[in-house]
Amino acid sequence: MNKLNSKKVLALSFLGVITFIAVVIGATYAYFTAQGGGTGNINVNANTATTDNLSFQVGNAISLTANQEDFGIGMGNKTGSTTARAMLTANNATNTATRNYYVYLDITSNNFEYTTDDEQAELLLKITDPDGTEVITLGSLERKTSGGETGFDITTQTGLITIADNYEITSTGTVTQEWQIEVIFANLDSDQNANTGKSFTANLIIQEEFIPTMVADICESGDNLASCIAEFNTLVGDGADSIYYHDVDLANGAQDNSYRYSGANPNNYVCFGATGADCQNSENQYRIIGVFNNQVKLIKATSYGSYVWEQDWNTQGNTWDGTSKPDIYTTLNTTYYNTLSSEWQNLIVETIWQVGGMAYSNTNTAKQYYDIEVGTGQSGYEETMKIGLMFVSDYGYGASPEKWTTALYEENYGTDNWLYIEDPEWFISRKASLTYDAFAVSSFSGGGVFFASVHATIAVRPSFSLTSTATISSGTGTSTDPFVLNLD
Repeated sequence: MNKLNSKKVLALSFLGVITFIAVVIGATYAYFTAQGGGTGNINVNANTATTDNLSFQVGNAISLTANQEDFGIGMGNKTGSTTARAMLTANNATNTATRNYYVYLDITSNNFEYTTDDEQAELLLKITDPDGTEVITLGSLERKTSGGETGFDITTQTGLITIADNYEITSTGTVTQEWQIEVIFANLDSDQNANTGKSFTANLIIQEEFIPTMVADICESGDNLASCIAEFNTLVGDGADSIYYHDVDLANGAQDNSYRYSGANPNNYVCFGATGADCQNSENQYRIIGVFNNQVKLIKATSYGSYVWEQDWNTQGNTWDGTSKPDIYTTLNTTYYNTLSSEWQNLIVETIWQVGGMAYSNTNTAKQYYDIEVGTGQSGYEETMKIGLMFVSDYGYGASPEKWTTALYEENYGTDNWLYIEDPEWFISRKASLTYDAFAVSSFSGGGVFFASVHATIAVRPSFSLTSTATISSGTGTSTDPFVLNLD
């Protein structure tokens, strides 16, 4: 990939080039205590072949502790702040020196959650640029007002946030540019006790080298989409752009060497079945569950409609075999499939779906469901078809990693889970002990996994795998700029 040639080496080298101070942040119920962390600055110099000198400084570390005893109604917000400076000295008074640099906030861990039904921001990020102007646009982050302050909502954010992107500094003598970074923990004057003991940690980074923050940063037109996702994860690591590599070293992962998107709202949108302006229509948008065996697995971003699993009340239940299949098979592989033109049908490959069924459990985690559903412990009938539904384990691993040790049965499993659409919907897995039940997401429990009668009418979201040669032509993976696929 062309971008990899120019940027991959830079990104891989940044740890050896830059020294930075960690920004460690925590929070409490609603009243937060700020503490300074150190008094010194760090200078990092980068010299050109002449005597032009570019150096960086990162301000004091920030530490806020999440202890419930710090809480007080009406006590207001607490703020932690720091600065990042770039200083450029030209080699002499007649030389004009111009360089570029990047500033990042690297959120290495964050287990905060929203405590209000309307998702008021608990953590706000405010940025002031070197001109003294507040930054009001920052990627896909949403600006919200909470506790009387307005900033970017980072309540559940993880990974890199680009603050300054290839920012230019020019000098004929010595010039200093300073970025002011502020994190605000909003007192909502409501019950925020769910965040007691929660923590947020981040590293402030300023350097000349580019660090890719999303798959689109390294993926150009004509590149293989599956390879882009794998390359990005290898380059940047787990958690970046909400991608996790499920090898044997990933705690509580599937251990199947898949790449999966997890968290609240990753940049995993794909336009399918349409081109041009029609890609802005949510009905033409799909999302990437992950990469499995070099094939990108998609799921429709919205419901295709509400359907029964099986209509026949007398003879046909949830059983799949060589001759007998439930109605959901026809709904997916005939009714839905035939809405696609042949050029799009050709991008879909036949896949083996485990449909033998499994027992329901109110204690199983994502890994436990994976093992008995599609892993080493699975047993039962397999169906080869193009269109299916997501597995229970797909849904389990769609949640933030902190949830991977939580039973999928529990209420609010849909929190910070991009696969939850707040409607009841079918999984591909049937309940093995009964012929009239199949697994489903429950909207009444905030996204917990339950089961329903196969005669129930609930949402269906088709899922399928793309051919391993699928490439992209454009897009960044956001809902407003989804990945656009090349058609052969």
